[in-house]
Amino acid sequence: MRPEHWNPPIELSNQEEKIVKRIKRAKLFTFLRSSRHLLFDKDFQTELSQMYAEAEKGHPPVPPAQLALTTLLQAYTGASDAEAIEALTMDRRWQLVLDCLDCEQAPFSQATLVRFRQALIIHQLDRRLIERTVELAQRSKKFGSRQLIASCPGLFTAVGSSQGRRHL
Repeated sequence: MRPEHWNPPIELSNQEEKIVKRIKRAKLFTFLRSSRHLLFDKDFQTELSQMYAEAEKGHPPVPPAQLALTTLLQAYTGASDAEAIEALTMDRRWQLVLDCLDCEQAPFSQATLVRFRQALIIHQLDRRLIERTVELAQRSKKFGSRQLIASCPGLFTAVGSSQGRRHL
């Protein structure tokens, strides 16, 4: 089975507004929260879901948009896979972007994140994700595309490891 499209709320909840007001640095979090519905429109979500084979058995796959956002945040923060999973349960900024505020358990496992990133690279969608993010930043002017590139120098290397700095 292929993953369903991820359709988190577009408007900020009262709780999210309070979190956004408290974010003074690391503005990529607020940019991704406010723009995730544009970055992961229906067409791009369909494109990402094509990485998954049709299967009638097994657990429903995690929406690729959530995993892709996590991968972007990893590159931005330098978090390893294990640190990213921990951040999803401990860091309200990550939860804000991934629509999992106050979650006690991450919406997916470390192994799922690793497999997704590998598939993203194999299908050459890692570059597409980066290009779309930079393009959206340029168009929206909500986050500087130069700032995005400068703050994520490793975004343009296709290396993944559970230890150390995370890159797309």
